[in-house]
Amino acid sequence: MSNHCNEQKKTSIGGSALIEGVMMRGPRKMAMAVRKPDGEIDLTEWDLPVARPWYKTTPIIRGVFNFIDSMRDSYRCLMKSADIAGLEPEEPSGLEKKLMDLFGENLSKVFGGVAMVLGMALAILLFMVLPTLLIGQIRRLIAVPFLLSLIEAAVKIGIFVLYLFAISRMPDIRRVFEYHGAEHKTIACYEAGDELTPENAARHSRFHPRCGTSFILIVIIVSVLVFSLVSWDSLLLRIVLKLACLPLVVGVAYEIIKLAGRYNNPCTRAISAPGLWLQRLTTREPDLTQLEIAIAAMKPCIPENQDEDRW
Repeated sequence: MSNHCNEQKKTSIGGSALIEGVMMRGPRKMAMAVRKPDGEIDLTEWDLPVARPWYKTTPIIRGVFNFIDSMRDSYRCLMKSADIAGLEPEEPSGLEKKLMDLFGENLSKVFGGVAMVLGMALAILLFMVLPTLLIGQIRRLIAVPFLLSLIEAAVKIGIFVLYLFAISRMPDIRRVFEYHGAEHKTIACYEAGDELTPENAARHSRFHPRCGTSFILIVIIVSVLVFSLVSWDSLLLRIVLKLACLPLVVGVAYEIIKLAGRYNNPCTRAISAPGLWLQRLTTREPDLTQLEIAIAAMKPCIPENQDEDRW
């Protein structure tokens, strides 16, 4: 990114990569652009509520609700992008046919809800329950609670990095990560004040401090401090207390990443550095056609009042 980053605009517009597409969310609109099998761009726009409830604007509290909204919107758009991109559906099994008869048009919503719940359950199992159980086995050797928490955090980060490395080897996921890079480059191009063209966007960095990858890493780091206050006397009690503290961890991490995205100084650069490094796994250099998709999704989200989307 430019050396004049301090003078650049910091936008609140963000998004996520889809299957052959990109979703962007602005202050008043959300849009997704997907490349159809015939090469044309399918663009869908939604109006967003102007007024936001107090729990989505109050510091710390807003982090949990905005994170859930982001996850829900990203998953909904991801499923829709698969249909638009023309992925071949598998022949439904007998069970799926029965579920289709039972739920009808609502089946996709039911599947989506179940998939989100299972995904969150798997994340909790991998990054909270499993590390706690593993580190619980060495408590007889290490009796310092904070040191145990540091080791636990290292295990979490190790699992996270290995998971990202493994899925980044998959061709389909690599393609999605290219669109992730296109999303970041387009936002950086807009923040720099350059005209939104694929050629201009291509010159910008694919790494951005407000990325979801950075957010998850900050969540893990914040959890070290918060969970170090949770007792190791009972592993079951520790897991329960950690689940209870999770909203606080997410809320604090959300505020930290907002600060990191708003300012450019040695402190915020240090906070952003680990996440930016990790984006080497979750983003890939896009081509001009992928940047065209990201720009198509970005343009409807840009408000007429240029100050309305300031971060």
